[in-house]
Amino acid sequence: MDMLKKLWPTPFKIKKGNIASFLIQLIIFLVIVAVVGWLIGLLAHLPIVGLVFKLLGSLIGIYNLVGIILCILRFIGTI
Repeated sequence: MDMLKKLWPTPFKIKKGNIASFLIQLIIFLVIVAVVGWLIGLLAHLPIVGLVFKLLGSLIGIYNLVGIILCILRFIGTI
């Protein structure tokens, strides 16, 4: 659990059943996904560095997906 708190600190700020903190953290993760995805989508079309940006985009997408899942689990009180 300490490892999760170090890698994803923001979902652990959510209190069980507190809809305001849940929505704020969820919107933060969704905005990050949208902005970074858009930027990486632009940079992925570059011929040589495109592969690096595609891999980076995939890793950021996985990080945000796990963050959203942790937000949901923290909101319902599972973790």
